[in-house]
Amino acid sequence: MVAAVTTTTAPSPLTDVPPLAGFTVGVTAARRAEELGTMLARRGACVVHGPALRIVPVADDTELLAATRDLIADPPDITVATTGIGYRGWVEAADGWGLGEDLLRALGSGTLLARGPKARGAIRASGLVDAWSPPSESSAEVLEYLLAGPPLDGKRIAVQLHGEPLPDVVEALEIAGASVVQIPVYRWLPPADLGPLDRLLDAVLSGGIDALAFTSAPAAAGLLARAAERGVREQLVDALRGPVLSLCVGPVTAAPLEALDVCTVQPQRSRLGAMVRCLEAEMPDRARRLPVAGHRVELRGQAVLVDGALRAVPPAGMALLRALARRPGRVVGRADLLRALPGGGDDEHAVETAMARLRSALGEPKLVQTVVKRGYRLALDPASGTDLGGHCVHGDAP
Repeated sequence: MVAAVTTTTAPSPLTDVPPLAGFTVGVTAARRAEELGTMLARRGACVVHGPALRIVPVADDTELLAATRDLIADPPDITVATTGIGYRGWVEAADGWGLGEDLLRALGSGTLLARGPKARGAIRASGLVDAWSPPSESSAEVLEYLLAGPPLDGKRIAVQLHGEPLPDVVEALEIAGASVVQIPVYRWLPPADLGPLDRLLDAVLSGGIDALAFTSAPAAAGLLARAAERGVREQLVDALRGPVLSLCVGPVTAAPLEALDVCTVQPQRSRLGAMVRCLEAEMPDRARRLPVAGHRVELRGQAVLVDGALRAVPPAGMALLRALARRPGRVVGRADLLRALPGGGDDEHAVETAMARLRSALGEPKLVQTVVKRGYRLALDPASGTDLGGHCVHGDAP
């Protein structure tokens, strides 16, 4: 799935520009990717979807069947449901195996805890009642609740996994004396079609992605694993440590990235809506703003705002503009600009062609000045306090 919004070159007030307009966001999720993409697109983002994993159907999972039979034979004292979709899938799979009523009877004989409102809703839809749910919707708070309650020594606790192991939770419960049964309601595997993931990875490495959204730790691990298979893991980590923002739904999701010293941005609540609002607040602050030739210029990832009007700029033009913006008001030679162009090459005429297209896209040719026999520069306003440098300036295209 690739969702996108078409940017417009018609002038509009700055307040009318969506907060994510001009930014491209990569979505790595397999589940609820369309929902996340729609929320991002409504805020102006161009969205590129490259699922980094796929979900194994629960009915086909022999591990889940074995765990279900184990719990029916020896019912748990406490059951922790971590996701609504996982709990529902578990019950539906048990129904398919002819074990549905037996499973609900076993779970209902003990105490049920829900990690969040969706898990709570799934429990109640199955005819059972949960005893407690944490306000934070975090596994860590569920663990704190269990450890602060009655002694767990000798208790049998079933923990529904949500796509990845919970070793810290399981270990802490076992240290407290509990016997823990892990319920693998669904498992993550690499995507059947690697094409979309590879295209997303290529876009990240070529500078075409401004932010990557992760909704599960396996998605982050899956992207890193695929990069390693292609021999570009180091380049990917460098991109995530630098220009590409890593947006994670919560700390568990962020763990594989932060283990590599990749800084992440997370909402206070681990929800998709909160995640998008977090990005909505973060990305505009990452834009580069400059006073140029009497205009307000804002570089936004893959587009530019000129006096509040959003201008779509081709990739080659954005590469030149970023190179000029790194040295605002100073001359950048054609050879340096040629190295900045995607694909490189050795023909400096490519710089002139890309520069002409950049000026056309910006709608204000005098924003970029030609310095005769030397190169180009942004026409930074002298009032900005930056030394312009250079000589023999004119604003006409070469």
